[in-house]
Amino acid sequence: MKKSKQVSNDNEPPTYQEATAGYEEMEAQFAWDDKTIRRTFIRKVYAILMLQLSVTVGIVCLFTFCAPVRFYIQTHPGLYSASYLMFFGTYIALSCCGDLRRQFPWNIVLLVIFTLSMAFMMGFLSSFYNTRSVLLCLGITALVCLSVTIFSFQSKIDVTSCQGVLFSMCMVMLLCAITLSIVVPFGYVPWLHAIYSVIGAILFTLFLAFDTQLLVGNKRYTISPEEYIFATLCLYLDVIYLFSFLLQLTGQGRD
Repeated sequence: MKKSKQVSNDNEPPTYQEATAGYEEMEAQFAWDDKTIRRTFIRKVYAILMLQLSVTVGIVCLFTFCAPVRFYIQTHPGLYSASYLMFFGTYIALSCCGDLRRQFPWNIVLLVIFTLSMAFMMGFLSSFYNTRSVLLCLGITALVCLSVTIFSFQSKIDVTSCQGVLFSMCMVMLLCAITLSIVVPFGYVPWLHAIYSVIGAILFTLFLAFDTQLLVGNKRYTISPEEYIFATLCLYLDVIYLFSFLLQLTGQGRD
């Protein structure tokens, strides 16, 4: 009797804790691996972004401080048009062609061309403003970007769920741009341009928070770690457009 009782106990099904122990260990391991991949992804994106911004700041400073270079580019506006065409072509390629932006080394080549063309355009625009205004806008942009990044990493507010707000502000900005294009031929309206610049600066500050939280991956919407080129592209454009709108808002032309 004792032997048969022992056999029946050995054939009993495992408890819930025993059955799910292995699954919980696997789930914890997957969560740890996902966090490791996400951290590597974030470090890669910010490393590339720092290189892009360093190149851009260097070109902006060169075009702003070096008088011969500033005179040359201002007297050859065709260079700006060529850089804009390069910027637009590489932007379309990196934004719309998912396979291309994941294919090494073409994604890096396109990103380098994109960065150089955008840096040249920012340097060209900055050359028409005085040095103090450019340095002031660079400082404000750096401070805003640092603050927004800290907020996006630490805040519990989910900016990725505010797509409707961003879309509405984009529509308001578009209407301001259309109004400006209609009014400017009849005379420059400073207050209308100031409103346009303020809306643009606020909008791209929000976009910076939005894209940063997509990068961090702890909110409702995230971006895949495979899309490090696209994530870098978005953050870089947010910073550049924020700087350009601040320059339009607070910058003063050269005498």
